[in-house]
Amino acid sequence: MTLKRQLFLASLLMLVIPWAGLQFVLELDQALRDQAQEQLHGQARRMADVTATELGDQPSLEDEDSAIFMHRASQAIQVDGYGDDWPGFHDGDQPWQGAPGQPDIRWQAATHGRYAYLLIRVNHPDPVYLDPGAPDEPHEFLRLRWRTDTLVTERIIRTATPGQVVGRFPYNLSRKDHRVSGQWRTDSRGYQVELRLPALSPGDQLGLEAVWPDPARPGMNLTAGTPLEPIPLVTGQDPLLEARLATLLSPGQQVFVSEPAGWLIARTEASLPGTGRSFEQLSPLEVVEQITLTGLRALVRLYQPEPRPLHVDQTHRLEPGTGGLVQRDDRVYLMAAASAGDGRRLVLTQSLDQILALSGNTLGSVIARSVLLIIGLMLVLLGYASWLSWRIARLQKAVNASVDPDGRILGRIPPSRASDELGELNRQFGHMVDRLQGYTDYLESFSRRLSHELKTPVAVIRSSLDNLEHARTDDERAGYRERARQATNRLSQILQGMSEAARLEQSLDQADRELFDLAAVISEATAAYQGLDPDHRIDYEGPETGYRMNGSPELMVQLLDKLVDNARDFTPAGGLVLVSLTRSGDQLRLSVFNEGSSLPGDLSGEIFNPFVSVREGSGEGHLGQGLLIVRLIAEHHDGQVQAGNHKHDGVPGVRFDVTLPAL
Repeated sequence: MTLKRQLFLASLLMLVIPWAGLQFVLELDQALRDQAQEQLHGQARRMADVTATELGDQPSLEDEDSAIFMHRASQAIQVDGYGDDWPGFHDGDQPWQGAPGQPDIRWQAATHGRYAYLLIRVNHPDPVYLDPGAPDEPHEFLRLRWRTDTLVTERIIRTATPGQVVGRFPYNLSRKDHRVSGQWRTDSRGYQVELRLPALSPGDQLGLEAVWPDPARPGMNLTAGTPLEPIPLVTGQDPLLEARLATLLSPGQQVFVSEPAGWLIARTEASLPGTGRSFEQLSPLEVVEQITLTGLRALVRLYQPEPRPLHVDQTHRLEPGTGGLVQRDDRVYLMAAASAGDGRRLVLTQSLDQILALSGNTLGSVIARSVLLIIGLMLVLLGYASWLSWRIARLQKAVNASVDPDGRILGRIPPSRASDELGELNRQFGHMVDRLQGYTDYLESFSRRLSHELKTPVAVIRSSLDNLEHARTDDERAGYRERARQATNRLSQILQGMSEAARLEQSLDQADRELFDLAAVISEATAAYQGLDPDHRIDYEGPETGYRMNGSPELMVQLLDKLVDNARDFTPAGGLVLVSLTRSGDQLRLSVFNEGSSLPGDLSGEIFNPFVSVREGSGEGHLGQGLLIVRLIAEHHDGQVQAGNHKHDGVPGVRFDVTLPAL
């Protein structure tokens, strides 16, 4: 498989990054929702306690006919009798209220500024209106009664024809109260009256009745509506309570407080912060990122539980502690319900957009960018692989052109100016070709030197044998035999030296590498040295196990043998030879310290060369080869060896440090 295909397959593995990121986002989203749900329940309970405190001793409303709920209008209502500008008139979010068992009348109340508004619908076809000529005859009219503080007010609304109406005093119907005015409209189902009257506040009382003639009992009337005695309470959304709850909300939260009868007495929310940038202000890269982020959010919501619908007019039915995902106005929220005392319910919702701010926006942006980045990296890797393939092919051609099929060097490899690994490989190949050329020259000169070295003893042997045939006396024959023996010994020394050098190099080149614990090898070998040499204190300082490396344990024991033998030669009787092993990062340091004479400064770097010794009067067998073996073994393991004067606990001596790569 080509390098380009290998890099392409490797780049495909990078697609695991966005998949793993998505899994992390899903897990994080679940954890955030669980944490947010728990926090939302705690916040809902605290807000419910605040609600109970704010409402004080205000009695709760247990049934629908115990109060008239006044909606808060966003603007002044135009009193024209049609009611199409009333809150909830079209979508039914705030339905009209009807008395149980009396379906013939429905009403809706609202407030705005200094006025209260009533929209009353009576399903009574063919209404009988006031006859101005017979005002005492039964006819259609409305009776209103309200109480503010201790003042009770009652007004009559009647008309001879549909149109504008005003309130009239019940005991003097000719007297008008223009504070109560409105429009009376008639349709096929009955009539609808829209009225404006002085503002009423929560805690006031309001009652209304629709009166019409009883066809079964001439002269008698029928009534429907709320009771006038006792007058029902006026309730509505409490602005003070809403303002207090608004201070406790976080962005993206909504709170609803409802009475046991279902009336919503508080409703407020804290909007989410805007993005601050329009679509036109986004760069093309940000547009692609937003598209990817939208897909991520869709994936996150795909794995979320299915939300259940939340109806605001049904919040009073939720049990305290209820929670989970809910949907309202095509948006998904977390919901928590709590008891606000006296049967009231507080429902707190949290927008998932805000909960997903961490997983859906920040990490989502990271994943969206990572997808784009990975695609770009794949293209870059393919281009880079093509470039590498071209450079490798060019290097291959240069190498093939520098050597002929018989192995002869034809020329040098052109040097590369690149500073990367391939450039270095090009230069190393060039150096290798140069070294091969030098080695070839060396072999050619070596054959000449070897021929020269062997020519003399061979000539001596040949001449001695020739002369031996012509010798006439025993002394002459003995002299020729001695010369031949000396020449033969000279040949043996040359061959033995060559054989020893070859064995040393072969032992290093053919040593098998394996993973082994250097600490265990050094500690065991040091303990054995102490048992073999009672005249010195040979101690080990370091761990017993745990320092692993790749190499040959036999060669490392041989290295330690040479260092300890060298240390004992220079350590007085009873002196200390300390073997220590430490680790620093990815390097192991094997140290051998011995008490005794110091190392000459001018030889600290030369003692690892062959035939160099600092012993006084080098005796037989001390040809300076031991530390050379130490250096060769250390370099064979990609390490280095150094020597220098050192003090241990104030005692001077020499320390050898071998630095080796660790695993």
